[in-house]
Amino acid sequence: MPESAAPSFPSEPQPAPRLDETAYDRRRLRQWLAGDARADGVSRRQLLTLLAATAAATALPAPRAAHAADAPIVKPLPPEWFIQRGTNAETRWEALRGTGHHTPNELFFVRNHTATPVLDAHEWRLRLWGSGLRGAHGEDRPVEFGYDDLRALPAVTRTAFVECAGNGRSYYTSQQGETVTGTAWTLGAVGVARWRGVRLGDVLRKAGLTSHAVDVQPRGLDAEYISDGENLGRVRRPLPLAKALDDVLLAYEMNGEPLPYDHGYPVRVLVPSWVGIASIKWVGDIEVSAQPLFSPWNTTFYRLFGPGHPQEGSAPLTRQTVKSAFELASGARFPVGEDQVLHGRSWSGAGAVARVDVSTDGGASWRPARLHDRPRAGTWTRWSVPWRPDTSGATHVLARATDTAGRSQPDVAAPNTQGYFFDAVVRHPVTVV
Repeated sequence: MPESAAPSFPSEPQPAPRLDETAYDRRRLRQWLAGDARADGVSRRQLLTLLAATAAATALPAPRAAHAADAPIVKPLPPEWFIQRGTNAETRWEALRGTGHHTPNELFFVRNHTATPVLDAHEWRLRLWGSGLRGAHGEDRPVEFGYDDLRALPAVTRTAFVECAGNGRSYYTSQQGETVTGTAWTLGAVGVARWRGVRLGDVLRKAGLTSHAVDVQPRGLDAEYISDGENLGRVRRPLPLAKALDDVLLAYEMNGEPLPYDHGYPVRVLVPSWVGIASIKWVGDIEVSAQPLFSPWNTTFYRLFGPGHPQEGSAPLTRQTVKSAFELASGARFPVGEDQVLHGRSWSGAGAVARVDVSTDGGASWRPARLHDRPRAGTWTRWSVPWRPDTSGATHVLARATDTAGRSQPDVAAPNTQGYFFDAVVRHPVTVV
């Protein structure tokens, strides 16, 4: 088969119907207004703003950027593998070349709000509590699981990517000339691993889940997060019960090894295809609530604000967008007239990647890449395309993915003040010499 030909794979099953997050969010906000919901760490003013769907369509001021002091990451961060960004570490795409489908643990990006806690699995406990558990006052009857308790339950293994919602944020500025807040990631805030753990739904049922439960809120054991002098508490974000019972794992292994400290040891939440903030690391307790729940991480953060979005912001971010990246350093150099093979990876939160088109002349022409993985939802697809550069000088290579839900990368990403969900085709600079 010619290198540029795309092999034929059996069609991928279509993803399950998506939760109508906007309608769900509106219903929860109305329940809060009626006194039937709780909002931990979120002001009344913030929630009333979110409810103002009929207000004039002017943009909210950009939410103030969150700040945290530099904090240590436990694993080594050699500069040939990582770009350090405060409390975070971005994987260099050229370091992934030849590593296989799964990102090695030592190369996996790190997204921390504060510092990586070093916990002891033997002392760790997962506490489940709240009004959605059996009993009239579920919050007074917590259920605890130890590390060995979880490992004794039926295990599930799943390959899935984890990706920060701000992955690609820097391109809002460098490609589109827009000012955004937040960590200036390029495309290295994503990784794919083989996760092993127990279904969250199994644990919820063992804890005494009732038919009254509507929200499930995991909370991490890392330090409390301070934003602009305000203590927002430990990182936590509610999940709709329907999602929690679907494909969410409490993971304790990563690529066949116990979770590394930086990636959630001893246990983390894994929410496939959703924004990384949903996959809470170092989970220590889970509130199961018969009332809708809110936290700063689904109100102030992880919504889309700005021109083109409702004044109260979008619904909380859930499924990731479609993206592509080359396994190349920025500014990589190639000799003129010599055969090359360009490699890359594409992924989407809405379905499997069905097609990738590549341009080696700055977008003037496109051709299909050869896919090297059977397209599967929840993970990326590796691809390659041959190239023989015939003109010296600076140029750009581009890749555009299309998924099984019909989404394709646009030329321009819809702007928002916090720089989430950059999904446009990235112009990757290279030089031919």
